[in-house]
Amino acid sequence: MSTVAKGAGAIELRRANADDLPAVEALLSAGGLPTEGVASYIEDFIVAESDGQPVGAIGIETYGKYGLLRSAVVAKEWQGKGVGRSLVERLLEETSSRGISSVYLLTTTAEDYFPSFGFSRVDRSTVPDELMESAEFHGACPASATVMHRSARVAPRPR
Repeated sequence: MSTVAKGAGAIELRRANADDLPAVEALLSAGGLPTEGVASYIEDFIVAESDGQPVGAIGIETYGKYGLLRSAVVAKEWQGKGVGRSLVERLLEETSSRGISSVYLLTTTAEDYFPSFGFSRVDRSTVPDELMESAEFHGACPASATVMHRSARVAPRPR
């Protein structure tokens, strides 16, 4: 667990466990994000909490050497305070240590947010077959969602 001081208070980042599933799914539902497949990967999520209450979450699905970043969400009252940035940075640090060479994501709302972490837009046809079998690519996200990619070796852009 690590503590990150942000804005109005401190948040703690920690690895999620099965007990976090209802709270993570509630955050996702409130944020208009899909919950399909979350239960299978809950232990690959990172939770941000304040005073013991989850205020954000992010997950990674691993498919061989590829990762699918999914479900980056922050409670509305915590948005704009660095919680999302802390979650993404922590997750990307972990992907490097896990041997993941490339990270992909699908987004309908955050195409302008992720380039600051080294992601760029790519054509859906370039996505590895392993990832195409995920719930995200199989209908949890609309076909119109933007696909983005980042090599695990790419450094994020300075803020």
